[in-house]
Amino acid sequence: MSARLSKELKQKYGKRSIPIRKSDKVKIMVGQFKGKIGKIEKVNTKHRRVYIEDIYTTKKDGNKIRYPIHTSNLIVLELNLDDKLRRKALERK
Repeated sequence: MSARLSKELKQKYGKRSIPIRKSDKVKIMVGQFKGKIGKIEKVNTKHRRVYIEDIYTTKKDGNKIRYPIHTSNLIVLELNLDDKLRRKALERK
């Protein structure tokens, strides 16, 4: 599951998109939460959705639940580079 990179990251790494990971900072580009920025809390590979911190929807009974967002509707603003393999993958090209 990949998402587009911001213009600055595209120029820096020479790539258009990159697989999403937990703790990446993203901006939502489409939908009811358009324009919101947050870090990824959870990645659901089975349904190809991600959950972002502070993005909730309210049910009729008043409970808040996390709102799933498809990766095609996101732009990555900051990358989590704690993993050595991910750093190598960015430097590969």
